[in-house]
Amino acid sequence: MSKKPRKPVKKVKDFTAQILKILSQDANKAFNYKQIGVKLELDDTKSRNEIIRDLKLLASQKKIVEIEPGKYLVVTTSQDYYEGTIDMTSRKTAYFVSDDFEEDVFIPTNNLNKALDKDKVKVYVYNRRRGKKPEGEVVEIVERNKTDFVGVIDIQKNFAFVSTANPKMYTDIFIPKDKIGEAENGDVVLVHIEDWPKKADSPFGAVIKVLGKPGEHNTEIHAILAEYGLPYDFPIEVEAFAQKIDTSIQESEIKKRRDMRDVLTFTIDPKDAKDFDDALSFQILENGNYEIGVHIADVSYYLEEGTILDKEAYQRATSVYLVDRVVPMLPEVLSNFACSLRPHEEKYTFSAVFELTENAQLVNSWFGRTVTYSDQRFSYEEAQHIIETKGDVIPAEISLTGSQYQVPAQIQTATLKLDDLAKILRNRRMKDGAISFDKVEVKFNLNEQAEPVGVYFKVSKDANHLIEEFMLLANRKVSEFIGKQKPKKTFVYRIHDEPDETKLFNLQTVISKFGYKLNLKSKKDVSQSLNQLLLDVNGKKEQNLVDTLTIRTMSKAKYSTENIGHYGLAFDYYSHFTSPIRRYPDVMAHRLLQQYLDGGKSADEETYEEMCQHSSNMEVLATNAERDSIKYMQVKYMQDHKDEEFLGVISGVTEWGIYVEIVSNKCEGMCRIREIRDDYYTFDDKQYALVGEVSKNILQLGDEVYVKVKSADLVKKQLDFTYLRKND
Repeated sequence: MSKKPRKPVKKVKDFTAQILKILSQDANKAFNYKQIGVKLELDDTKSRNEIIRDLKLLASQKKIVEIEPGKYLVVTTSQDYYEGTIDMTSRKTAYFVSDDFEEDVFIPTNNLNKALDKDKVKVYVYNRRRGKKPEGEVVEIVERNKTDFVGVIDIQKNFAFVSTANPKMYTDIFIPKDKIGEAENGDVVLVHIEDWPKKADSPFGAVIKVLGKPGEHNTEIHAILAEYGLPYDFPIEVEAFAQKIDTSIQESEIKKRRDMRDVLTFTIDPKDAKDFDDALSFQILENGNYEIGVHIADVSYYLEEGTILDKEAYQRATSVYLVDRVVPMLPEVLSNFACSLRPHEEKYTFSAVFELTENAQLVNSWFGRTVTYSDQRFSYEEAQHIIETKGDVIPAEISLTGSQYQVPAQIQTATLKLDDLAKILRNRRMKDGAISFDKVEVKFNLNEQAEPVGVYFKVSKDANHLIEEFMLLANRKVSEFIGKQKPKKTFVYRIHDEPDETKLFNLQTVISKFGYKLNLKSKKDVSQSLNQLLLDVNGKKEQNLVDTLTIRTMSKAKYSTENIGHYGLAFDYYSHFTSPIRRYPDVMAHRLLQQYLDGGKSADEETYEEMCQHSSNMEVLATNAERDSIKYMQVKYMQDHKDEEFLGVISGVTEWGIYVEIVSNKCEGMCRIREIRDDYYTFDDKQYALVGEVSKNILQLGDEVYVKVKSADLVKKQLDFTYLRKND
């Protein structure tokens, strides 16, 4: 059945809100009842009398003022108007999020007035003085969060509509015939909203890119990137600029740096890594202490401020790691070659060099530009083998070369000692209140067509912790070095606030169902009990659920020039310094550190705060895209396993059903309440469970159940399960 543009039906339920909206939108102009009637498209006597009555009511409430007989202006100092952000629900209603309110303000559907999810808006808030929960109406869209959307196009004879899979996008987008471009019916397209006419139900847009057919692998991956406004290739002029950069190592430049090419240096990275940001050097000093260098690719040497390459890197702000590909922040000539600390190559580096005692006490620090030479490249598996066996032979099955080889004695000694020191540093961090998040990561074995043929879990081991501890040490000490200088100098900090008390209480409610308890008396008690909780659930059926809920309890880490410390790591000073190939804030940290080492003045704080905010925003988009790519691969994987029974754990309970996470692969899907056939179930919000009316059977968080795949929707990245039975 063909879709036709819908004619709006005029409904004005609340004249006072509508009148305030009209007056607020043109706050310097006075209106009489006739002009307001025209704006509302109402000219009948009954409506006219209601407008007059409501104008007098608003004037008596001092929300508007009668500047001359019958003509009114809005009182602009009214405390009923606030700016904030729209948070859409999947039910076409929304909440208004603002620092002015402790709880979010409900916005009914008919009060959205064309606002979309995450738009910055001005809202009129009412019901505040009646003891009721406040409600609001959008009176102005201050700034659109986004105007480009991904969806499937439905082409009719004279126009088209694009529908998105996003449950928070409550409207489709109308496309005039001359704005359809090359799109064919059913294509996945990227559209740009150009206008939303006052009388139109849907915004008007234009197709700006055809992404392909729904369900095709590249289409869906490109759709994920496009949904978040992330690019998947570099502009030609940026690639051309990068290709012209002189990447040779020059003797004249070496003379300006600390030459550390003769010091034993090696990298430890994932076996499939293509860029190597960081390397460790190790030597034993004459006094018996250890000199450990944390050497980071000197990206800022090649990435000159203000160039088109720098602008592109800043705009991206981060590399994006999807399941089957990396969308890099820098072109390959830099990310995989010139800046990558590849084995048996000299590289320009920016280094933090530490002198540590046998007990990992820090004696001296040095920061500055260096030139290094990597003697060896290890995978985490190879380094882990050395640590576990204390041996010096890497077996063929885990070797990067595919054949057995012997590790040089020097490197074996260095690896084992670095592991010892890292363990001391880690234990010290934990005692200071750091929280140990070693959440299991879902990874996929992909065939040549990037189809998922297997699922496995990545778990951090000693080799991962070894690298992590020395990167943390460098990030912490660089930040501390600048943060403690007087007068204060502008710097880019990685900050992490304390968890919200309400979220901690909610977490306590959920984990108590599994027999766990938190100690919320003090900051240190919270940290210690969270660590104990993560330790206690390790290996249990509820581990992934509790890990996920605990992470959600935490505040979001972000970048800022205002240092408040890092709660999760228990550091007073912390920055990102160690990954400039893939994170722009690290490039900023390198530039600022060098500026201050050269005796330069403090950088402009306002400029850098804006750059920090942009970097934080882009990090969120990249994380969302990465999460969507995992969901997509999980759905794709489960499409081929529709006839199998799976054991799962109930990971969520709502009034419309239960969410189940499969134990063997962490794929999550929904069993709808109306489709659970062994009883008639209702939602009990006190028990956070579904309860069978006849059997009194309870389905609650953490219960094990058996399910089968009912449907796997690649476009929505959504799994629906058929509930089979409880695992008693």
